[in-house]
Amino acid sequence: MKQGIRQMPRYISYWAIGVVLFAVGLFWMSAQALVAQSAPSEQSLTLDYSQYRETIEPIFLNRRPGNARCVVCHSRGGGNSFLEPLAPGRDSYDEEQSFRNFARIQRLVVPGRPLESVLLMNPLTEEAGGSHWHAGGKHWESQDDPEWQRLAAWVDNSAVAVDFDFYRARVEPIFLHRRPGNARCVVCHSRGGGNSFLEPLAPGSTGYDEEQSFRNFERIQRLVVPAEPLESVLLMNPLTEEAGGSHWHAGGKHWDSRDDPEWQTLVAWVTGQTLP
Repeated sequence: MKQGIRQMPRYISYWAIGVVLFAVGLFWMSAQALVAQSAPSEQSLTLDYSQYRETIEPIFLNRRPGNARCVVCHSRGGGNSFLEPLAPGRDSYDEEQSFRNFARIQRLVVPGRPLESVLLMNPLTEEAGGSHWHAGGKHWESQDDPEWQRLAAWVDNSAVAVDFDFYRARVEPIFLHRRPGNARCVVCHSRGGGNSFLEPLAPGSTGYDEEQSFRNFERIQRLVVPAEPLESVLLMNPLTEEAGGSHWHAGGKHWDSRDDPEWQTLVAWVTGQTLP
């Protein structure tokens, strides 16, 4: 009996450790599930060119006491060059030059993530959270600096872009599906005219080659507002009015509910989903 009493605390200790480990494991699994639910889905993001030209590019031309202007160092060619050289006597860029600058500078940013963007972090002091690197000196001592805030707003407010691969794999087949009581989308929307956004199918073909798909993809973008499915004609016209759709669609209504799998696929595409 005494031996059993002496052994009981050790037994209780093992039991308590087991309970604690179980609780920790349960907490960890719950936390992982919460993260998975809250993590943003894969999206294709793009930066706004008009905002770049009006509010961002002038930053690179500003004179800086104690440091050279960005354009002085970053228009000389080489790996760190992302700006066009200014023409003699000019203090700004024409639109063609600005667009080339815009195209290059995108390698320095992560759309939607200013704190992971070299363009923002290299010229920011280390004390303010910036990187240790920038041969041209540090331009911003705080993330509250108006220039830094302007850049952050541009990078953070990246627009959602529709993805071609997702379109080709998931969206384009919708337009080729046969529909009881209604014609296939491709029948009406490949005839030419203002409502035509699809290529005619080649005789005997049941799908498009990649070049045709890309032409379809380019045309169909006039029917969607990226990130705004409820403002996209492509989604709202074939949806019944009872489900919130428009009153218009000469080809009939294809979806009685926003829960329809085809409609949900289109929503995923318009909101920037990409293939795994």
